[in-house]
Amino acid sequence: MDVKWQYGDNGSVLNDAFALRKRVFVNEQNVLESEEIDGLDSQCWHIVLYKDNDAVATARVSFIDESKLKIQRVCVDADQRGLSIGKTLIEEIEHWAKTKNVKELVLASQDHVIPFYEKSGFSISNPKGYLDARIPHHDMVKVLYI
Repeated sequence: MDVKWQYGDNGSVLNDAFALRKRVFVNEQNVLESEEIDGLDSQCWHIVLYKDNDAVATARVSFIDESKLKIQRVCVDADQRGLSIGKTLIEEIEHWAKTKNVKELVLASQDHVIPFYEKSGFSISNPKGYLDARIPHHDMVKVLYI
């Protein structure tokens, strides 16, 4: 598994991330492309995991402040699910965050994948759920350092 990071909205890593995000969120989950490509990618870090030169998982992260990192747009290609690639993606983000002295990770989880994040040490931080792109979500948090 190869891991590549890129900052901002210009480069091959982001192009691969966009293609994967479009397959998963727009085509599979019927999220509007205008909601998925929200204009914030230029201010974010992007991570893509590659298997045999194919992008198989991606996420974007941004700093809320110097100690808190927000994880978004987490997805794994449909034919790669169940192979621990999502776990590897979260572990890579966590490792990278620790090198930046991040103390806390936050994310908005689609309700059906809450158990996945709980296995990675996240917990629900706001018991009140909400809809994002017409999909039920809950906020989650993982404390790395106190």
